Amino acid sequence: MTPPARNDHRQSGWAIRFDWGLSGATAIADGAGAVVVVDVLSFTTTLSVAIDEGIEVYPFRIRDASAAAFAATRGAVLAIGRREAGPTGVSLSPLSVQEAARTGPLATSRKLVLPSPNGSTISRQLAESGAVVVGACLRNAAAVAAWITAGAVRGPVAVVAAGERWPGDQLRPAVEDLWGAGAVVNALLRCGFGTASPEAGAAAAAYRELDRTVGPALASCASGQELIADGYGTEIDLAAQENVSSKVPVLVGESFRSV
Repeated sequence: MTPPARNDHRQSGWAIRFDWGLSGATAIADGAGAVVVVDVLSFTTTLSVAIDEGIEVYPFRIRDASAAAFAATRGAVLAIGRREAGPTGVSLSPLSVQEAARTGPLATSRKLVLPSPNGSTISRQLAESGAVVVGACLRNAAAVAAWITAGAVRGPVAVVAAGERWPGDQLRPAVEDLWGAGAVVNALLRCGFGTASPEAGAAAAAYRELDRTVGPALASCASGQELIADGYGTEIDLAAQENVSSKVPVLVGESFRSV
């Protein structure tokens, strides 16, 4: 059992907090009005695309028999692995969801179960503990910040970079999530939401350092190179779109919906 976070790791003195992964999210979510989960490649980008297409998204921890059973009881499409899905199936790829929402199975069901070991898992566990969970990426960072500062959230905001996994299931901090989280923090600061912790300020500074080079940076980073090597590099351009969406996905009950 993971020991509870120290009080001094909760960043409780700041309006905007930042940390990594599920353990970091659990620490900084304490007392927060909302937790913003960022998983740029690819959970929250795919979530943003789905919400833009009018799809209700159910986050799920792992893709197994229980996920299939859950999807069946909700009348939802279950996203499967990219290789298994091929060019016409529905997977964690935002392009596959976009296509399926327009001409594929999601055009009928309008519900998607989206398993992911990082962003989806964090979102679901936080929601089960009672937190208000918001999904953010580069596509909707400004919209998320505007929604929060318009009065939808009372109290501090915890911004979480989901990260990836090393072999052995250890957290791998992924720079694309640092940039995405930094975009949210930067937008909150521009909206005058409040002061940022040093950790959140560092994330915002990392995002500002990109200076309009988001696409090349995403393609060059380790996770982008992994997608390219596996034949899915076409997803990167969509993930690199900044502030093209005005929709804010909020986890209401079991599913993300637009607000």
